[in-house]
Amino acid sequence: MSELLITNAVVVLTDRVIEGHSVLCEHGRIKQIAPVAEIKAANTAQTIDAMGKYLAPGFIDLHIHGVHDFLIDDGVDNLLSICELLPQYGVTSFLPTVCPLPAGKDAAFLATLSKAMPEGTAILGFHLEGPFLAMTGALPPEALGKADTNRVKALIKAAKPYKAIFSVSPDFENIVDLLPLMSANNTPVFITHTAATVKQAQAAIEAGVCHATHFYDVFPCPSVTDPGVRPCGTVEAVLADPRVSVDFILDGEHVDPVAVKMALQCKGSDRVCLITDANKGAGFPPGRYKALGNEVDFKYPGAPARLTENTQYPGCLAGSGLTMDKAVRNAIKMLNVDVPQAIRMVSTNPAQVLRLKAKGQIKEGFDADMVLLDNSLNVCSTWVGGICRYSKK
Repeated sequence: MSELLITNAVVVLTDRVIEGHSVLCEHGRIKQIAPVAEIKAANTAQTIDAMGKYLAPGFIDLHIHGVHDFLIDDGVDNLLSICELLPQYGVTSFLPTVCPLPAGKDAAFLATLSKAMPEGTAILGFHLEGPFLAMTGALPPEALGKADTNRVKALIKAAKPYKAIFSVSPDFENIVDLLPLMSANNTPVFITHTAATVKQAQAAIEAGVCHATHFYDVFPCPSVTDPGVRPCGTVEAVLADPRVSVDFILDGEHVDPVAVKMALQCKGSDRVCLITDANKGAGFPPGRYKALGNEVDFKYPGAPARLTENTQYPGCLAGSGLTMDKAVRNAIKMLNVDVPQAIRMVSTNPAQVLRLKAKGQIKEGFDADMVLLDNSLNVCSTWVGGICRYSKK
């Protein structure tokens, strides 16, 4: 593989930007970062003039179901199409999120997905949103399973060569017995869809849960039982524990931006991530789309997906129409954070959640997963492992 030289860029680091720099990549890795005049590439190197645009680490989406006309739960062809589409939104790697199916069918379906040979955005593992959940939210009823060790083993086996990343509810009966198996081999386990008590949440954290996904959504507030006393639950247990990171759907409706600001204060700059939880239709113009047997409506670009009047629960949230580049721009606007912090929440921090040692930063020795952004943070080009997978025409 020849060298790739991106010159005259504003390089986005974890805590600052550096202007007038070049980044030299070789064999899919970042080889050197230095001022423009200090880098010399081979004559065969592909050279890109960034023309003063931002060069940021590629985005990592920890939780996404679909985009455009495609849904991961609709099969391998859809997954491959999603991998080809996501680079236009700056996503260089992701966790395809799979909704639960009945026992047996779930492992068989996952096994077909894990054999896919994608081009474009890289698969980092499969995020299983169920079946070990206490509340379904917008998921199908099959989300409610039983604490079955053999089922966990079957799903882990089916996901290979990738990891199976489980999302679970701390109030799911006997979930603590399953967590050591789910978290083996340094695998993160997520919390979601839960009305757990503080004690239940703490027990799950002690047993291996380390991240809360689409935090605040389907994390209902405990009921007031003692007038004047504000009750605590999973949300408070998560915010109080420095071992647990969180992610949010930052579209302005799934969660009030003040809750994200609070998490940044509680967790610090390196423990808060942004996700899309995108449904079929994300990235398309506002309108109505069919997904998972339901009809969803997007009122504006990047809006939540809401069930229509033709469904059982009209108006209820069912994922989002968010894309990761839009999430970055929303962070600047809604949270008043700077560019490095906004990028960190979609790159460095998700990489840390997944315990990846060579992704999520523009840093020598790291994978050449990069996105070129204009001054308005629109995606211009995306590289995955040093290969250009998207270039704006």
